[in-house]
Amino acid sequence: MTRSKWTSAILIFAAFGIIVGTLFVISSYGGTPIISMSVPTSTHPPIIPSPVLPTATTPSGMATPLPPKELTICQAEEPNTLFIYGRPSRASRYVLEAIYDGPIDTPAYQFQSTILENLPTPENGTVALRAVQVYAGDRVIDADYNGAVELRPDVVVFDAGGQKVTFAGDPITMTQMVVTFTLQADVLWADGHPLTADDSVYSFEVAGEIDTLPPQALLLHGQTLSYEAVDERTVVWTSVPGYRDTFYLYDAPLQNVYVQNFYHPLPRHAWGSASAEQLLNSEVVHRQPLGWGPFSVERWEAGRSITLVHNPRYFRAAEGLPHLDRVTFRFVPDLRQALDLLEGGECDVIGPDVFEGADLTPLLEAVEAGTVQVLSSASSEWEHLDFGIEPASWAHRPSFFGDVRVRQAVAKCIDRERIANELFPYGGAAVAHSYVALDHPLYADSTLSRWDYDPAEGREVLEEVGWQDSDGDGVREAHGVEGVAWSTPFSVTLLTTSGDPARERTAHMLSENLADCGIRLRVQYLSPEQLMGETYESPLLGRSFDLALYSWNNGLYAPCEIYLSSQIPGPENQWTAPNSPGYASADYDAACQSALDALPGTSEHARFHREAQRIFSQDLPALPLYFVPRMVAVRPGVSGVAPDSSEYLTWNVETFDLNE
Repeated sequence: MTRSKWTSAILIFAAFGIIVGTLFVISSYGGTPIISMSVPTSTHPPIIPSPVLPTATTPSGMATPLPPKELTICQAEEPNTLFIYGRPSRASRYVLEAIYDGPIDTPAYQFQSTILENLPTPENGTVALRAVQVYAGDRVIDADYNGAVELRPDVVVFDAGGQKVTFAGDPITMTQMVVTFTLQADVLWADGHPLTADDSVYSFEVAGEIDTLPPQALLLHGQTLSYEAVDERTVVWTSVPGYRDTFYLYDAPLQNVYVQNFYHPLPRHAWGSASAEQLLNSEVVHRQPLGWGPFSVERWEAGRSITLVHNPRYFRAAEGLPHLDRVTFRFVPDLRQALDLLEGGECDVIGPDVFEGADLTPLLEAVEAGTVQVLSSASSEWEHLDFGIEPASWAHRPSFFGDVRVRQAVAKCIDRERIANELFPYGGAAVAHSYVALDHPLYADSTLSRWDYDPAEGREVLEEVGWQDSDGDGVREAHGVEGVAWSTPFSVTLLTTSGDPARERTAHMLSENLADCGIRLRVQYLSPEQLMGETYESPLLGRSFDLALYSWNNGLYAPCEIYLSSQIPGPENQWTAPNSPGYASADYDAACQSALDALPGTSEHARFHREAQRIFSQDLPALPLYFVPRMVAVRPGVSGVAPDSSEYLTWNVETFDLNE
């Protein structure tokens, strides 16, 4: 599902992030755009030399070593680049996780340090908010969140007390954030050079020369006043006065976390003589970058595979990591082919991208035969049913779902447990009660309203509202329903995307469930471009639909901003905002905005996010169905693979092992 300017191009949505892996490169609404890109080549001599990596040798007289452990991962696509500022695709991220460990991991939606001594927090004194005086000509963040602007007369800012102040020439005291990051002392680049704070500063400098970064990454750089190494291992990030951890991109609020303001190091000693433009056009940078992780690139066979070899200078080598000697990423887009390779011993792990949109019948057969083991975790992608609450003025359709009681009744009529279990019998799909995953630290849990399957109660509520089947034809008609003409049959259209077996089966089960409650459902399949489009002419952005079935991918965040009333698509936001249902609630707006304004990690941040979820679960602008499972297939003898809801497949590749 794609929304121009703020969503992913593959029907996976993200409030609002992602970011896992190379944490600096952030995209809006959690979806990371997957951009096709040819790896550049040049007829000129290489500016960046190929890294010379150490090789292991066996001293004379010692016993012959054991055969190398070599594991093959089958993934659907070939990476577009291995340069962190080349807008790497998801396929690239699988490989990058093995080349760079971190610098910050995010298992179970929680930040975890890899090459930093600790994560910065207000409690340990590495995150500070300080009051500073600003003067005419200084860079500040204005109150309308237009990014960094020059302070001049009539510019409106927030002062240190949180009040809006119009600059009239006298100094203003504003808030500035300072975050300190300290690297571990034992981290080396794969060529043996120490990894230093200056390498992170170099990355910041390179990012500042590239204007093709994702918009939120550009905003972060623009709101950085300074990024300085104060010693070999310590770097200090200082914000432009007025900075907050909420960005506004295309007038949409996006949560950021100060932990992410650490810039992924790049090797100044190896690349520092090149400009950013030269880096962007260097084949070595795109195909064989120098890293510090458990593996280094050995070779890239275009169209077939990338092979990595273990890095003996890996900073966790004393722990016996990595367990493997080589890892090969083989590009296999077809699930049946991948399963054949796995059963034939030519593939050890099948990545989750191979399963997407595929018929899972061959997988189920392989599981039954005992040749494949399926591992899974809930992802951050949640399938949901949007209700058309407030149609656009020109839509000329009844407001079937304007009454919250009708939405609640429909929720009672839908057997979400059955949908999740039948779609993913081995995948462990989790029924959703919020837009936040069950294992997320901000999940509201016990405060949520839960709408368990109870069609008898659903029918009773519909009767009370005025939806009655007076003629006995099995379809209810309106009898005094507000906003709906008398005797209008409860016959609605569900819009969803074509070519997706899971959505097609879901639509079929929804039709059965709603028919049992007296609601006729017609299903219309559209291409993603037709459904989402880029203007008000599309049914979602134009708010001209009854029901819509699609998914959002949250990335790391709790994306309450989707349902702010300010995010209802309309002319004021060029019809590009995400609140397609047209939901508006002052209480929800207040809770969500307070959550976005609070400093991440504080009790206020968590409290307001949970309150927003509580209101959402009661009002149901959309009915969450399930969190899509992230499935991985492994052959017997493979261990250490640990699918995680907020990480890429290879986030812990150093622990992968072969036990045969």
